[in-house]
Amino acid sequence: MVQSVVQVPVEKTEEVIGLYRNRSRSVDKQPGFLSFQLLQNEVKPGELIVHMTWTNKESYLSWVTSDDFKRIHELEKKYPDQELANIKPIVRRYTVRAD
Repeated sequence: MVQSVVQVPVEKTEEVIGLYRNRSRSVDKQPGFLSFQLLQNEVKPGELIVHMTWTNKESYLSWVTSDDFKRIHELEKKYPDQELANIKPIVRRYTVRAD
């Protein structure tokens, strides 16, 4: 599973949530992709977490090296609001050890 933590100015949080609600969904079609969730911290509303679950690490790595991934992230850099376009997520990868 992969989590990307994004710190957003609180006044722009709803705008960013809207972007994720209207995302391209190309990742959903990738081999090994299981689920996507956007989480919002209840105490710090400007902290958003993109949570994705994959069948295995190789599937995730295949996605992040794909042309689709590169194209989507290049579009993000061209977003009109440069404050949002320049946000750098903190990416964390986890392995399920028990469930």
